[in-house]
Amino acid sequence: MAAHAARGRSGRRPTLEEVAARAGVGRGTVSRVINGSPRVSEATRTAVEAAVAELGYVPNTAARALAANRTDAIALVVPEPETRFFAEPYFSDVLRGVGAELSETEMQLLLIFAGSDQRRQRLAQYLAAHRVDGVLLVSVHADDPLPDLLSQLEIPAVISGRRSADEALPSVDSDNFAGACSAVEHLLARGRTSIATITGRLDVYGAQRRLDGYRAALRDAGHAVDERMVAQGDFTEEGGRRAMRELLDACPGVDAVFAGSDVMAAGARQALREAGRRIPDDVALVGFDDSAIARHMDPPLTSVRQPIEEMGRAMIDLLLAEIADPRPFAARRIERRQLVLPTRLVERASS
Repeated sequence: MAAHAARGRSGRRPTLEEVAARAGVGRGTVSRVINGSPRVSEATRTAVEAAVAELGYVPNTAARALAANRTDAIALVVPEPETRFFAEPYFSDVLRGVGAELSETEMQLLLIFAGSDQRRQRLAQYLAAHRVDGVLLVSVHADDPLPDLLSQLEIPAVISGRRSADEALPSVDSDNFAGACSAVEHLLARGRTSIATITGRLDVYGAQRRLDGYRAALRDAGHAVDERMVAQGDFTEEGGRRAMRELLDACPGVDAVFAGSDVMAAGARQALREAGRRIPDDVALVGFDDSAIARHMDPPLTSVRQPIEEMGRAMIDLLLAEIADPRPFAARRIERRQLVLPTRLVERASS
């Protein structure tokens, strides 16, 4: 009631000065309390908080952000169509981790799709106006111009999954190479001798590294790498189905498949069943991600777990550090971090 009365008498929102007068302190003290400064006594903090509640004062965060040349907003940019974003658990897990970590701050999160040239152009104009403090990039292909644009605009950015071994932006990735090695080693240990792989799009560095790990594990075990056993998918279910059909045509004796994602493994399973192949009796199957898809498949899918939600959290930590860094943009390059988080094979009935 007191808050409504205060606004009603003045016809406007209470000011910082009115809160200070009501609490019997200076304007700067009120500002310190509102911003959570520890340099305030408990008694003073209590008096200011009581005055804030009594007057119904709402801090003008927009004005504070403008004064600090900040927007208090972060963009999560996905250079993919919405259909892929909502079809693959990877993206929702990243978003969950990002949201959980960001909930501890006053930052707002914007989700932006940039899966077409037209959308990229609109995004470029939006970013050029500096309407966000930083950008998280997810699922970026090697030739995507967005990372370079962000560097030119000097907008802090963190990328999920490096574009190459020489990534210039701060990045968070899982150990794709080691994860793929563990999948193939597991299949070899189960006595499989004709092991194929379905890759993701090879303009994605993570897909390249999973293919590298597949090849390295076979060579380390003394097996020759037969390139007919490598089929390229595109991280979609239909891509996995199509690639599995190609493998069965080229190599009918295949007895194991390492798919570069759980979604592609689901497509491969359909193709195997259509061909009358039993899993795992005739063909063992391993995926990558350890998503909900892996747990709900029939039989449940052995999969390489990458800590996707933790990756989202780590991306926010890196980005907030970039945003808070007072040094000139170019001076930060030498210290930009490339985090690689460990993977773990989760064994289930499909292998």
